[in-house]
Amino acid sequence: MLRTALRNVLAHKARLAMTVLAVCLGVAFVSGTLVFADSSAAAHRAAASKGFADTSVTVTPKYSPAGSADDQRTTGLDDALARKLAAVPGVAAVRPSVDGSATLAAADGSPLRAGKTWANLAAAYVPGKDGTDGRHPLVEGRAPADGDELAVDSGTAAAGKFRVGDTVSLATDGPVMRKRLVGIVRTDDPRVNAGGTLALFDKATAQELFAAPGLYTGIDLTAAAGTGQSELAARVTAVLPADRAEATTADALAAQQTVLVDTLTRGYAKLPLVFAGVSLFIGSFLIVNTFTMLVTRRTREIAMLRAIGASRRQVARSVLLEAALTGLVSSVAGFPLGLGIASVLPRLLSTAQQTLPDGPLVIGARPVAAALAVGVGVTVLAAWLPSRRAARVAPVEAMRGAEQPPSAARSRLRGAVGLVLLVLGAGLLVSVTGAKDASVENLQDAMVACGVLVAALIVPAPLLAGPVIRLTGRLTGRFGVVGHLARENALRDPRRTAATAATLMISTALVAGLAVIGNSTGRALDRQAADGLGADYVIAAGSPTTGIDPAAVRRVGETAGVRTAVAVADSTLFVGGGVREISGVDPAGLDAVLELDFTSGSAKDLGPGRIAVSSTLAKEHGLSAGGHVNARMGRAQEFRQYTVVGVYRDNPVARDALGARAEVQENGFLAGSVQRVLVRTGPGGVSDSTELALRAAVGNNPLLKVQDREALVHEAAGGLGDLLTLMYGLLAIGTAISALGIVNTLAMSVAERTREIGVLRAIGMDRAGIRRMIRLEALTVAAFGTLLGLAAGVSGAWAVGSLAAGAMERYELVVPWGTLLLVCLASLAVGAAAAIVPARRAAALSPLRAVATA
Repeated sequence: MLRTALRNVLAHKARLAMTVLAVCLGVAFVSGTLVFADSSAAAHRAAASKGFADTSVTVTPKYSPAGSADDQRTTGLDDALARKLAAVPGVAAVRPSVDGSATLAAADGSPLRAGKTWANLAAAYVPGKDGTDGRHPLVEGRAPADGDELAVDSGTAAAGKFRVGDTVSLATDGPVMRKRLVGIVRTDDPRVNAGGTLALFDKATAQELFAAPGLYTGIDLTAAAGTGQSELAARVTAVLPADRAEATTADALAAQQTVLVDTLTRGYAKLPLVFAGVSLFIGSFLIVNTFTMLVTRRTREIAMLRAIGASRRQVARSVLLEAALTGLVSSVAGFPLGLGIASVLPRLLSTAQQTLPDGPLVIGARPVAAALAVGVGVTVLAAWLPSRRAARVAPVEAMRGAEQPPSAARSRLRGAVGLVLLVLGAGLLVSVTGAKDASVENLQDAMVACGVLVAALIVPAPLLAGPVIRLTGRLTGRFGVVGHLARENALRDPRRTAATAATLMISTALVAGLAVIGNSTGRALDRQAADGLGADYVIAAGSPTTGIDPAAVRRVGETAGVRTAVAVADSTLFVGGGVREISGVDPAGLDAVLELDFTSGSAKDLGPGRIAVSSTLAKEHGLSAGGHVNARMGRAQEFRQYTVVGVYRDNPVARDALGARAEVQENGFLAGSVQRVLVRTGPGGVSDSTELALRAAVGNNPLLKVQDREALVHEAAGGLGDLLTLMYGLLAIGTAISALGIVNTLAMSVAERTREIGVLRAIGMDRAGIRRMIRLEALTVAAFGTLLGLAAGVSGAWAVGSLAAGAMERYELVVPWGTLLLVCLASLAVGAAAAIVPARRAAALSPLRAVATA
């Protein structure tokens, strides 16, 4: 039986080719996403981590929690301390540093890689005894020597199209600065090499920007041979001013960063693996269908084996052995393809300004084990049912010429199971619609409901094939005899037709469901972003730790065409164990730029100790106008009782709470600053020239964004659009497998009907008619799967949409009819494209040779 299994694999290479390709794609997708996830996590870990090469202990300032921003800039890390540390036993090298953050503007004025503020680094060029800084070796030009000069790394120079001698615009935490580029350096900092930027200043300028004159932000120490990090840290701590500096080992800092980076990169493995599972689920139908057709084609052969003494167990094992060999070949071929997928995904998912960190592929034991488990395991499991069917073949089957149709009892059982699943799935979907929020439990219930609904369509699909195909057959009947033959061929084996259509059904259901949810959510975000904003433009800093120059705020108000300019200070509000965003405003003039819908109270009474809260925050903490809440604002160290003067409907511009601007500024992370300016223009004031004037008013500061209402709406939906694009791209693998399934089915169908096709050719049907018949058969199967998929996708989106409505106040189901029409056309196009090769093969058959075959 072993030799028989090997012979069957070699004898049916063409039949198994599509199955091998389908499993190969599944293996490639799973192993590729695992490698991509591991590699991306490692690259992000490198990108978000400071390099600790040649560093044993780092000395950093110890800030007083209650100190002001100016107090925090006054530390004891100076040249005198550096010399003192150099004399500590066990210290081999001392490297003072002045580090901060700076965002640069590209040559065209746009912010350079501004989406990665954590990787927009700035530092001082601190030369050693030889006059050079070993951490930043020069590759062109010279080091900055005064406050008007700047150096950048080679990657930043290439991204910004900078050359030595250019004037570069940049900002740290306030006004825009312009400096002359005098040098380009090389850096080994992984954060910069993974897509960040590096700006280097002379030591005095960096100290003025990020510390204080004569002071450093850190001092790195290298231990001498034979001195451990903990031992050196203890010696250094003994000589440090205990109230102003502390020593930390490099290992401890690296461990802290690992925890942070692991948290940031935790989701990278989840989304691709979800779609890898979907592709395998779709591919399993192709594998089951292929082995079922192989068993059907070899009914006589299996019956002869049974007649000469092969047991049922031996027959089943031979089929499973074929599947295992097929899976092994697929695994071996699929893993290298997966590495190719892992290597190109970072480039496909990156944009010019938002690049995924790139790095070497991380190939561990998990992707290799997954490739074998997926390739061999899934194929063997998918072949289990066909192997049982093969084992039931009786010796007398050798005398029969065709497969026997399923019994009436089996059809009734299939119908009963399908009805039970349909009722169960519908009941679960209805129960999910009553959910009030998008909690993890509710999302899991929705996924289970959608899965049961898909199963409810798959199980009775052979019974549904007849009525649906007869209905669609009215269209194919318009093509005359070939149309009728195509319909009858699709109805000849409803189980095969249903299994083939199932792959396309699942892909269509996923795409249609995502399209409905994405369109509805996008519309809700559009309304939410625009409805609460009365201003025509919003000028915003990147975070509460950066601010807008007060002079720039005045210039904005004086810009031609500007009617009202309202400054807003942003900070955080700690309440009930959570962190919220609070906007500091002046009640006067607020109505001109914000459309607040108060359910109780108003913003007129805002003042010290008095805040207004959003309806979501009020609901979570049981607040109402006139009530009180204990909270801590910004840098304040103690909680205090605030009076709630009003509750307003959720507003993305007002954010979670409103407070008096003076109080928010007093407790802000950048004292006295504002983070946003809401601008109202006169009639016809929204134009490109107005936007350019506003950008000029803020000095074309790369830290600031100037956006009109349309840009805000686009930004609000931008993340969702990118996510949906990624989902559609990942689901393309399912569509490819669906096409392979149709190709496989039609190819085997042509092989089974060789004599029939020969007779058709003999009685006068030309080759074009044969090709048309095969194509119409493929379109019939594709239409069947598409209709079922649309029904499942829209139903699932309706149920899941209720969860979104609970989490998003303005959500309502909006069906994108145009997109669904494109999905239908794309599915039918897949069916038509899949029929090209089988149709040509059928048309190429010689009538005499075909009639003489078998």
